[in-house]
Amino acid sequence: MTGWRVRDYTQDDLEAVIRVDMESGTTEEPPLFPLSDAVTALQARHPAVVATADDVLIGAAVSRVEGERAWILRICMAPAWRQRGLGSALVTALEQRLFAAGVRAVHAVLPEGETGATALRNCDFGARPGLVFFEKRGPVTPQSAGTLSSLGAELPPGGLWQKVAGMQREKQLIERRLVLPLAHPELAAQHGVELPRAVMLFGPPGTGKSTFAHAIASRLVWPFLELFPARLAAEYGLATGLNRRFEEIARLDHVLVFIDEVEEIAGERGGADATAVGVVNELLKAIVRFRSQDGRLLVCATNNVTTLDSAFLRHGRFDYVLPIGPPDHTARTALWESYLARAGARADSAALASASEGFTPADIAHAARTVSQAQFERTFDTGTRTTPTTDDYLDTIRDTKPTVSAAMAQEFAQQTEKFARI
Repeated sequence: MTGWRVRDYTQDDLEAVIRVDMESGTTEEPPLFPLSDAVTALQARHPAVVATADDVLIGAAVSRVEGERAWILRICMAPAWRQRGLGSALVTALEQRLFAAGVRAVHAVLPEGETGATALRNCDFGARPGLVFFEKRGPVTPQSAGTLSSLGAELPPGGLWQKVAGMQREKQLIERRLVLPLAHPELAAQHGVELPRAVMLFGPPGTGKSTFAHAIASRLVWPFLELFPARLAAEYGLATGLNRRFEEIARLDHVLVFIDEVEEIAGERGGADATAVGVVNELLKAIVRFRSQDGRLLVCATNNVTTLDSAFLRHGRFDYVLPIGPPDHTARTALWESYLARAGARADSAALASASEGFTPADIAHAARTVSQAQFERTFDTGTRTTPTTDDYLDTIRDTKPTVSAAMAQEFAQQTEKFARI
């Protein structure tokens, strides 16, 4: 006499199944399928069985059918009924219904030692030795997806970090100071490393500050959210808009927040009107609140760090103040090689790097794009494809005015010496 009765699941059993499932776990490892998946399968009337004793539900087995295959999502039992054969009875009853419905293979994945593992072995389910279970979880939870969408956030495509050609010195600095601690917070904590919460990137226009911000988000697999002060000012007034937006951001699990040309809202307050002072004060308070939560990073960018309010750069607000300057010869060579490879050109990248001294990544991209467009038009007009030469690129470089003048480069070097915090 077993003391239980196994029958088909009915919708009236849902609450009792959830209760038993909450009591059933025997390992710390979370199940492969969350309880929400099992509830969805039950509501969709996928095959499931329950066991009752004296009209009290004491166990359940839930499946999800996918064509000729089925997954056992749950095998749960009340603790008092373990090791009495109930699990085997539930699995046997469920598999009978699945096979009768035309299912040809039934699969189950359980943590070792979890409730139901012994029952599966007793019912002749074979373990697959040599298999490794791979898993990759998305960075956005269902709870935060709606907020991210309403804020206009995006999830950058993977691989942006690898696509940042050249700039190896800057990449290594950002990788070491920002990405590694945020990607491995437990290891960082073991070494007493405080996770970075905010970073300032400064440098001349076109040097890739926004590109780095996107790439950091891609590297961390975090949503990327850019704040546009002009839009906030139009909707709410700037101070109020900043406060509201950071309150909304506080509800997210992970996010990289980017503010470009931050000097427009965090300029020096000396002599500023009351409205401007209020905006700076609100932003400073918002940064303090932002820093109190894990799983987020504020990246601000400015073309001229000297225009920022001194309190804005104070220790405790920004962990690092990182210079992003024009690429050196090695970085320019790498940038040119990436564009030459795309165009299928066999030009001298070292010669192009020497000729484009003072060019920013944006300048090099413009020059490369100009040559490619000219070659495309020539091929279209003549019907014969030719590849660009070194001289084609050198001619275009000579006609391109670099963004960073000698005076700007000198000013950047002085700012780096005075303000950089790495």
